[in-house]
Amino acid sequence: MTDQKIEDRSQESGNRRRIKVLIAKPGLDGHDKGAKVVCQLLRNSGMEVIYSGLHASVSYIVKAAVEEDVDVVGLSIHSGVHKEVCEKIILKLKEAGYDGFVVLGGVVPKSDENELKKLGIKAVFRLDTPHEEIVNTIKNIVMEKVG
Repeated sequence: MTDQKIEDRSQESGNRRRIKVLIAKPGLDGHDKGAKVVCQLLRNSGMEVIYSGLHASVSYIVKAAVEEDVDVVGLSIHSGVHKEVCEKIILKLKEAGYDGFVVLGGVVPKSDENELKKLGIKAVFRLDTPHEEIVNTIKNIVMEKVG
């Protein structure tokens, strides 16, 4: 599948649209350098990126994801409460009718990955994840939906 197919998600109306990603920093976590790097990385790869800023509430993240019609919500969590926060956000996104994907980046033990995926996290990116892998994974996730 080509990047053209990824961009042309809105086939009914004929509108072409780039992959749209919301990068969110939920809770009290004040470390956002990595999130900002990922934002720039995704922009440089041709994606449209919205950054929530620090201390985004669950309701803000859900509202932004739905109103902005993003393909992917990327959560950046370094505070060790990733399971609890992801569970809350995924539940609220489902309640709001969000039909995109959620990925997680930050300080996440490998031992938590299976549980996070059961919750609905599509991919987990650790601090040592190569940039190319982040971009390719997000593109592949969106391609799965576009089919």
